[in-house]
Amino acid sequence: MIGIICAMDTEVNGYIEEMKNKKTETVSGYAFTRGLLNGVDAVVVMCGIGKVNAAICTQTMIMKYNPEYIINSGIGGGITSDTEIGDIVIGESVIQHDMDTTAFGDPKGLLDLPNGNRTELYCSEKLITCAQSICQRLGIRCHTGKIVTGDQFITKKQKRIELSEEFGAIICEMEGGSVGQTCYRADIPFIIIRAVSDNIEKSNHMDYLEFKKQCSELSAKIVIALLSEVK
Repeated sequence: MIGIICAMDTEVNGYIEEMKNKKTETVSGYAFTRGLLNGVDAVVVMCGIGKVNAAICTQTMIMKYNPEYIINSGIGGGITSDTEIGDIVIGESVIQHDMDTTAFGDPKGLLDLPNGNRTELYCSEKLITCAQSICQRLGIRCHTGKIVTGDQFITKKQKRIELSEEFGAIICEMEGGSVGQTCYRADIPFIIIRAVSDNIEKSNHMDYLEFKKQCSELSAKIVIALLSEVK
């Protein structure tokens, strides 16, 4: 089984509409829908916006369904001039930019983990390669690199530039870091796949609202194709 986690209804609806033999059950307050996606046994859930929602939902999915892989799909804000609205970003790694214990001499983003503290959590190389191949086959422009997560909707251009320069990241969002941390602790391979809904030049609220639906659908298209590659 493969697990798919999205933050919002616009991101998760496409999966549920495409799913066959689906059944929904509520666990820990989250509605998990299980069925066949592209012929693959999958479970899909909307976790809600933010890191705590994402962490609780991911842990619940792991304990209830024990997925082989977890995919965090949706949209995000481009933070470099190279990303354009509608581009796909495939996470190479994810960093929590708002995790800050620098007062103790730690680097920004450092996580307290059982196998040694680290700032970056790496996505599955197998899933990365498959996602890149799918984007190439479908003629969709994609980028692979670092993703930064924080409990902030970043709209100001200068803040996006700072995140890119500080962490070497190419997109920002609000859930992937928590999904990655929960998967890391449970030893489950994961990947973050995001479509750019607003870029560094168009980072205002209205652009996000205008493009979030079509970019959510594009992200889902990549993931549904990915399922058959990794089953």
